[in-house]
Amino acid sequence: MSIPTSGDRFAAFRHAAYTRFFLSRFFAAFAIQIVSVSVGWQMYDETRNPLYLGLIGLFQFLPSLLLILVTGSVADRYNRRMIMAICMVVGGLCSAALLALTITDSFTPWLVFSILVVFGIERAFMGPAVQSLGPNLVPEEDLPNAIAWNSSSWQTASILGPVFGGLLYGASSIAAYSVACFLMTVAAILVFMIPKPAQRTPASKVSWDEMLAGFRFIAGEKIVLGAISLDLFAVLLGGAVALMPIFARDVLELGPWGLGLLRAAPGIGAIGVAVWLAIHPIRHHAGTAMFIGVALFGLGTLIFGLSATPWISIAALMLMGAADMISVYVRETLIALWTPDEVRGRVNAVNMVFVGASNELGEFRAGTMAHAIGAVPAVVIGGIGTLAVAVIWSIGFPKLRKIDNLEAPQR
Repeated sequence: MSIPTSGDRFAAFRHAAYTRFFLSRFFAAFAIQIVSVSVGWQMYDETRNPLYLGLIGLFQFLPSLLLILVTGSVADRYNRRMIMAICMVVGGLCSAALLALTITDSFTPWLVFSILVVFGIERAFMGPAVQSLGPNLVPEEDLPNAIAWNSSSWQTASILGPVFGGLLYGASSIAAYSVACFLMTVAAILVFMIPKPAQRTPASKVSWDEMLAGFRFIAGEKIVLGAISLDLFAVLLGGAVALMPIFARDVLELGPWGLGLLRAAPGIGAIGVAVWLAIHPIRHHAGTAMFIGVALFGLGTLIFGLSATPWISIAALMLMGAADMISVYVRETLIALWTPDEVRGRVNAVNMVFVGASNELGEFRAGTMAHAIGAVPAVVIGGIGTLAVAVIWSIGFPKLRKIDNLEAPQR
């Protein structure tokens, strides 16, 4: 059965609870980007070791993997709004801890990694809660519009956050971490202002069978499995974010401001596509569009790795962001519409681990490869791998490739 969609490009914002949710996500994402730029530059500035850049991603990913059976069940059984707010408070405290290390001149890799583990735990619980809360705040006909604006919120923060992070860090690392802490606090306050929405919870007691429900649903629903695993392997191989401090300092010879531009470039490409999709949603050939997006992401990665010219590198990163936005839009819409609310938290917990594996574990992959063979070969090989993934998955998941409309399945 097809779900009718509103023609209003701002349909999701007719709901006050969603507006607060949107702003909260934006401020939190903005703060995360500032912290990410600052920690990456500071770590490479202090150590000059690409492996440490990879470890930044690994230590943030491990909590999501180790807690996967817990975080999704918590998001399904307890108040998702409250979980989101508490996690943002913890994120603010982590930013404050990094600020304290900087003020006291105590910035050392393993102290930073310990803080990032707490950051990872917070994100492990917040991810499923945030992804599951959004669909509870708007009616189904406004959900695709809300998902597009959610993506634009993240991508706008991905543009502005790195630029401001680079500017702030260039002026003072203390200023960078202080602003991040403040923004996390504002984000938490906005979440506390969201009325508690209706939420279907599992009737059964917590058990291994209940905690594994998310895995079972994904394994049985090939559309969702294909979409999630495609993103996992594409970004795992094609991610180059962890190595940007190396490209900014050593390859392109740019400073913190240049690093901010590199980090912002994918977001610039993505936000243009996100706004376009909010106004002109994909109505036909959605599966094909997703695979084309993944292939273009791999091509952009390959160009970025080979380029030694700043404007070409920035253009390649913009292409990566625009292409990735197409894939994200299709994947998140499919997951939201094809997943029953009573298992949505557990399914999103698995999805967040896959996303974390593709991003943070991808950063570890890039860092270790760069340590072994150099930054440029690590990125080039990753781009080629992503192109291969697009081809292999298009053959292995024909049903996903042939999806035409983004609509809920008949149940």
